[in-house]
Amino acid sequence: MKTNLRHLRVFLSVFDTGSITRASEANLVSQPSVTQAIGKLERLAGQALFLRRPQGLFPTPAGETLANRVRRALLLLDPALTELAPRLRLTATAAQLQALIAVREAENFTLAARRMGLAQPTVHRAVTQLEQEAARPLFERTSYGMVATRPAQVLAQAARLAFAELDQAEADLAELAGREVGRIVIGAMPLSRSYLLPRALAQFRKMRPTLPVKALDGPYDDLMAGLRRGEVDLLIGALRDPPPIGDVEQTRLFDDRLALVARPGHPLGEGSATLEAAARYPFVVSTEGTPTRATFDRLIGPYHPPSLVETGSMILMRELLVVSDHVGCISELQVQAEIRLGAVVRLAVDLPGKPRPIGLTTRRGWLPTRAQADFLSALTAAAPPAL
Repeated sequence: MKTNLRHLRVFLSVFDTGSITRASEANLVSQPSVTQAIGKLERLAGQALFLRRPQGLFPTPAGETLANRVRRALLLLDPALTELAPRLRLTATAAQLQALIAVREAENFTLAARRMGLAQPTVHRAVTQLEQEAARPLFERTSYGMVATRPAQVLAQAARLAFAELDQAEADLAELAGREVGRIVIGAMPLSRSYLLPRALAQFRKMRPTLPVKALDGPYDDLMAGLRRGEVDLLIGALRDPPPIGDVEQTRLFDDRLALVARPGHPLGEGSATLEAAARYPFVVSTEGTPTRATFDRLIGPYHPPSLVETGSMILMRELLVVSDHVGCISELQVQAEIRLGAVVRLAVDLPGKPRPIGLTTRRGWLPTRAQADFLSALTAAAPPAL
């Protein structure tokens, strides 16, 4: 619900005071303007936000839901606006903030306009209006492009998260009206893609047969950046120790162990073997910076295997193991399907050390919608029992 920010502020004043008159005084607008703003929001929501009584306006469940999300959005946005210029709390528009975000990401007005589907002068004018209110430039022209100043970066990040809250509001309101709006976006790390996520999605589809779900893969740092920008709802996979940054929270679901695997008929496949014996063969391992790789490096350090192939692809690992004497180091749960199908075998090599915690990473203070809460329940149900 990226609607008129002024209307949302007026709505929140009506919610807090229960009075058109007091809301108009607090926002320095006329009473008809307040009534008009509430009417527009109710049309967007598709339901009443207030019950009109002689004693005043009383919020409906939809009004309470929207007020909660709007308050969360403004608590994110207003400190960043005030840091630039106090007047921006009253004058900044959603269109101006969307233009700021686009230019911040593209570092170019033409590319930003193209991404937004707008003319370049429109985007330039929106950013210029913010700069005039702030009485300072928001971007510095460099040889690499338009680089946002620190306050502009802070404001762009706050606006992203505020808009994410308003998107959540739209989903919450649709839920109250018996409709489904929006989608769930998941950052899926390797173990979750091969084991946990398929089981959770199958369960979730029984509860929500039609709600779109988007599962993204990619490097952990890219998924984390999407989470912190509000573009990804949650990450699923190996947890980091310590957490990567202070504005995210990690929730453990279960523990997982690593295993060494190889092709059927591999020389190490007969009986038990030692890690020292396995290290005489080339290895296929995950990329640096992952918990799996950190554990592997700690275990294999004294033995110096002849070579390493680094990959985040289960398919590449499996196919290389099948056609060579490479040994793979991978999550026991992640490789479970390949072992069951006979593509690889688990080597009888005991890997010492603690199991890895697997779970969820979310933004600190994230409040899921009803649909997202249902998906979290499905994830919990799909997690394997404790080791």
